[in-house]
Amino acid sequence: MPRIRVTKRFDFEMAHALLAYNGVCKNVHGHTYELEVTLIGDAKNEPGHPEDGMVMDFGQLKNIVNTKIIQVFDHALVINALTPAPQKEALALTTERLTVLGFQPTSENLVTYFAGILQQEIPSNVSLFSLRLYETKTSFAEWFASDNQ
Repeated sequence: MPRIRVTKRFDFEMAHALLAYNGVCKNVHGHTYELEVTLIGDAKNEPGHPEDGMVMDFGQLKNIVNTKIIQVFDHALVINALTPAPQKEALALTTERLTVLGFQPTSENLVTYFAGILQQEIPSNVSLFSLRLYETKTSFAEWFASDNQ
């Protein structure tokens, strides 16, 4: 049975600020992110089964990504846990969706974080092959399982 890769795209809006960054990205600003999730596996070979011919039902993948990533990060303001407490408190007054992470919220760190989340959630009969996180139309970070084993 041939190995097949399937990819699903997701969009979400998120704001962030890069702590102590030497440039304008130290300020709170937002992006329209695009996340591409690619799985690899064998297509089900069970004639008569509703998922015959599928690596994974796209609806199931959509549910996982929406629940674990999109619903958490869409329209959130994401900051580094090292942000000084007075600044965190001030930002918390501006939004109901402040997310504090233990790392600088760069595309590189976010795509790695998302990979860790998804690896825990996808069924054991498929594997996470790669993620691509676009921060802008021309800039993205990629994560590949083969680079991280």
